[in-house]
Amino acid sequence: MSREPNLAGLDTTVAHPARMQNYVLGGKDHFAADREAAEKRLEVMPDWRTSARESRHFLGRAVGYLTAEAGIRQFLDIGPGLPSAGAAHEVAQVIAPDARVAYVDCDPMVVTHARALLNDGQGICAEGDVADPESILAEIGGPGGLDFGQPVAVLLLAVLHFVPASADPRRIIRTLADALAPGSYLVISHLTKDFDPGRVTRSMKVGDDIGIPVRSVTRDEFGGYFTGLDLLDPGIVLVSDWRRDVPGPPPRPEQINFYGGLARKPG
Repeated sequence: MSREPNLAGLDTTVAHPARMQNYVLGGKDHFAADREAAEKRLEVMPDWRTSARESRHFLGRAVGYLTAEAGIRQFLDIGPGLPSAGAAHEVAQVIAPDARVAYVDCDPMVVTHARALLNDGQGICAEGDVADPESILAEIGGPGGLDFGQPVAVLLLAVLHFVPASADPRRIIRTLADALAPGSYLVISHLTKDFDPGRVTRSMKVGDDIGIPVRSVTRDEFGGYFTGLDLLDPGIVLVSDWRRDVPGPPPRPEQINFYGGLARKPG
C-alpha cells in the first residue's frame, strides 16, 4: 500500500522529536544530535521522563478501553514516535487479535521501525504529516488500509503541539472527525503551561533553539478541540489522571503538563 521510506534523506545530524522521546524513555533508536538536544531539555524540565512515561500509560489505558469496552477494532495513530513496548497495536491485539492499527509519521525512521515491528496482518504504516490530514486519509483509506465506513479511533497524542497555529489544529481535527463513521473516537493529548508556566516556557525555548518549536494550550483551548464530539468521563484531565489504575498517588501536575481527553463521534 505504502511506498518504502527514503532513508537516504535521513539527516542524523539534526535532532528529531521522535528520537528524542525514544532516548528519554530509555530506547536505543537515537543519534548523538537527539541525545544532546534531549539533555538540553532535561536540564530545564527534569520531569520530562515522568511525563513521557505517564503519556505512554495514558495511551495504554485509552486503547485498552476502546478495544475492550467500546469494541473498536481499527486505530489510526498519527505521529506515534518510534515504536516501543506498549505501542497501540500491542495493547489492542492482546485484547482483540483482529484489531488493526495504522501508524502514520513524517519521520522515515519511524516508518521503517514500525514496519519491522508489525507482522503480517497486524497493521500498516505510512509516511504522512499531521498538518495534511487529507493526504493521510487518502493513503490510509486506500486498498489494504482502514475501512472508514466503520468506526475508527484516531490517536493524536503529543503531536498537535508541533503544529503551528497558522496550520489551524482545529481544522486538522475537524477534517479527521468529518471523515470518520459515527461511533468513532478521537484521543488527544497536548502540552500545557497551566501548571508550571516557568519551566514549560523554558523548555519551549529549548525547542525553539534546536529548531523544534512547540505550542502550549490552556484548558479551555484544549477543550475546543472536542467541539461537536461527546467527551467521555472524566473529561479533560492530565494524562496521568485519566482513568488512572495505578496504586498510589499520581505525579504532581507540574511533573506532567499534558492534558488528555477521549471523545466519541455521535450518531
